[in-house]
Amino acid sequence: MIDAREGADHGRAPCDAPRLFPLNYFRLLLVWLVAGVAAAANAGVARADLKLCNATSSRIGVAIGYQDPKGWATEGWWNIASQTCETLLKGRLGSRFYYVHAVDYDRGGEWGGTNMMCTADKVFTIRGVEDCTRRGFKREGFFEVDTQDSKDWTIRLTDPGDSGGKGK
Repeated sequence: MIDAREGADHGRAPCDAPRLFPLNYFRLLLVWLVAGVAAAANAGVARADLKLCNATSSRIGVAIGYQDPKGWATEGWWNIASQTCETLLKGRLGSRFYYVHAVDYDRGGEWGGTNMMCTADKVFTIRGVEDCTRRGFKREGFFEVDTQDSKDWTIRLTDPGDSGGKGK
């Protein structure tokens, strides 16, 4: 028979009483405390990203080109609604120069330049900028963005005739 009355001997000596905070619980609490302090310290750090703001009255598609340690790369398409911004690359910028090609979905037209790089009709990441058509890609002109070695940069595309431009 099991005796559940108060003060009954349940086979436990008085010194076997459970601890309020077992050692493993204390270690876990310490880990959470350290993680919380680290998160709080990083909360004030500004993000460093490459962003593009669509200050036009149209939806646009955006492709970017850049050079990284593996060579040249192009990526696309970001579909950006009118009067909104989108982060194209997250984190500290690794290059001074980036290249942009954008298409106006609603009114036609594009933002381009003289720097020829590869694109595709659908979402893409392409390594290399040579022999685009031979490799089955489109060859498009990109305009250059000089970030002046900033940690982050925002490109602003505007309607034709607006004074906003392509800069920071």
